[in-house]
This record gives sequence, C-alpha cells and structure tokens, in this order.
Amino acid sequence: MDKKANPTNPVLLETIELLKEQDAALWSDVAENLGKVNRQRPEVNLSDIERNTEDGDTVVVPGKVLGSGRLSKEVTVAAFQASNSAKKHINENGEFMFIQDLVEENSEAEEVKIVK
Repeated sequence: MDKKANPTNPVLLETIELLKEQDAALWSDVAENLGKVNRQRPEVNLSDIERNTEDGDTVVVPGKVLGSGRLSKEVTVAAFQASNSAKKHINENGEFMFIQDLVEENSEAEEVKIVK
C-alpha cells in the first residue's frame, strides 16, 4: 500500500485484503494499485477497454471505469468502482462485476488482463 494512502473505506480495505490472500501475481498488482491514494488510482474509459480487449476477454480495472466512449465487444469487466453509464454500456454486450466477485469466481486469475 502507498505510504501516503490510508484508506478508510471498509469495502476497499476488505477488497485489498482478499486480493493479498490470493496466490496469483495479478491479484497482488491489483491490490497495490487499489492501495494508492485515490487520485492515483486508474480511471479507465470504455474506449480504453474497447482498444485493449477482444471479444470474450475478462479484464480488471484497479480503480474506476468511466462511461466515455463506446464498447461494442463482449467482455467481462471487473472494477472497484464504475459510473452508472459505464455499467449500463458494459452490461449491454458483456458483464460488469466488482473485483471481489471476480476473485471468488477466478481466484487463479486465469486469462484475466489488467487495464489501467
């Protein structure tokens, strides 16, 4: 966790702890990003996900997904936060879930990409 960051959000703390308990290196990287000061966490637009994925991909955003851009691909997106418009657009073709749900579903992080 970032030395300057001192998160107090209980859901964030629980998510970071869950990620650290996993063996897969990808989850450690996600935990490290979530442990940063809020303004240093990634904010990813739908257009970024569109450019960096293929149909059927599963991606994790260690921060917030924003609704700017278009997403035409059928992808599963997991994030700590997402705007309402981002969730709506993702769910039109794919699936949005929170990071904790993805970890429970895929603890080995098989075929999961980080987009930041």
